[in-house]
Amino acid sequence: MFKTILFPIDQSREARDAAETVVNLVKTCQSRLVLLSVVEPSAPEGDAKNVMNSEEAVAKLLKGAHDLFEKSGIEADTIEREGMPSFTICDVADEIEADLIVMGCRGMGLTNDGAAESVTSKVTNLSPCPVLVVP
Repeated sequence: MFKTILFPIDQSREARDAAETVVNLVKTCQSRLVLLSVVEPSAPEGDAKNVMNSEEAVAKLLKGAHDLFEKSGIEADTIEREGMPSFTICDVADEIEADLIVMGCRGMGLTNDGAAESVTSKVTNLSPCPVLVVP
């Protein structure tokens, strides 16, 4: 059913929580797993608090996630890209012909402003394939 699953990851607790769902889906569907992490462009002021601006931190995150899935018996491909997360996730899903994107949700959708700014919300609206949002 889902031949290729894309799992975009960042440093959030929600992404870590979604990993268990990804393991179950990949094993059940015997899917190919692709891990994606996006290096975000730096803000003009140099947002030092956002670790996702660092290529080294993103590479370390991808390696850790790869190793975590490997311990579960799942071989995963990894992709690191630079750009705006929502657009980059959708572009990669299209490039790899993903059948499903699995994402954690940070709960920003309680207000109209939060929903409009949420990466998950944007991906859900722009994605070329179904999106599973893990609360």
